[in-house]
Amino acid sequence: MSQVLDLSVSAFIPASFSLSLPDDLTAEQLKSFPAFKTWITALQRTLNSQSSASHPFHSNPYSLHSITIQATDRFSGGRLGFIKLKADIRTSDNQTLPGSVFLRGGSVAMLLVLRPQGERTNLFGEDEEHVILTNQPRIPAGTFSFTEIPAGMLDDSGTFTGAAAKEIREETGITIEESELIDMTSLALTATTSAPGNEDDEVLQNAIYPSPGGSDEFIPLFLARKTMSMSQINELQGKLTGLRDHGEKITLRIVRKRDAWKVAGRDAKTLAALALYDGLKREGLLPGQHTQESTEEGTLFGTRKQEDKL
Repeated sequence: MSQVLDLSVSAFIPASFSLSLPDDLTAEQLKSFPAFKTWITALQRTLNSQSSASHPFHSNPYSLHSITIQATDRFSGGRLGFIKLKADIRTSDNQTLPGSVFLRGGSVAMLLVLRPQGERTNLFGEDEEHVILTNQPRIPAGTFSFTEIPAGMLDDSGTFTGAAAKEIREETGITIEESELIDMTSLALTATTSAPGNEDDEVLQNAIYPSPGGSDEFIPLFLARKTMSMSQINELQGKLTGLRDHGEKITLRIVRKRDAWKVAGRDAKTLAALALYDGLKREGLLPGQHTQESTEEGTLFGTRKQEDKL
């Protein structure tokens, strides 16, 4: 079924543009779907950027000729959850770009770093920090046991920080205030968006894109740090959590941060979060980092840090 989608006709979206929808989806429902709104807005801005004479595609620009919605998936209650679509994007001489897209929208993921109270500094000058991982079924990956950092989808109205705090509480049982969360992706990208070669950053989210070749999913990576006794940390090991009535069967796994890259090496979110944490720490960009470093006493061997207040 062909319907009208209110897109601004331009040199990059011709008047002949067409939208094809399945019988169970209207144009209004599509336009109100947050993932579609974010994706089509970014795409339009990207197409329009070709008007600049310095753009590499300026002399032979791409245009959006049609969008075909191939399938939809809905959550309980009928709320639209996922969309599979095909976008026809080509130049005037029919050079095309791959246009198969799985729309699911944004998610959030959290690196929870636990610091044992009074832990001695090790040989490498680092605290014995621990990380909370979750082990749960991930049917798209074909497994009942996938190890990753806590993560979850955004709802239609939630903020990134609010969603992150909610997921931490649901998946670990630990309460984190929104003000305690550090957006690592925004911190890292703020330092690079003005660099040469980043002209298209303004159309993208401050997040990682784990599968940009086929999906719009973007994931801001947050950091939360807590100081706990070793007995409290050990009590989290093997704890069963998650919303059982939503099909979540989560088991917590506590590992030393220095080992997390091996334990959760199949999860892109975990590897990206660890890289961001180490990079921001190395560059001195984490909030409160210099204050924490100034509390260190003694020499490298056998030193202690004052209790972390974070």
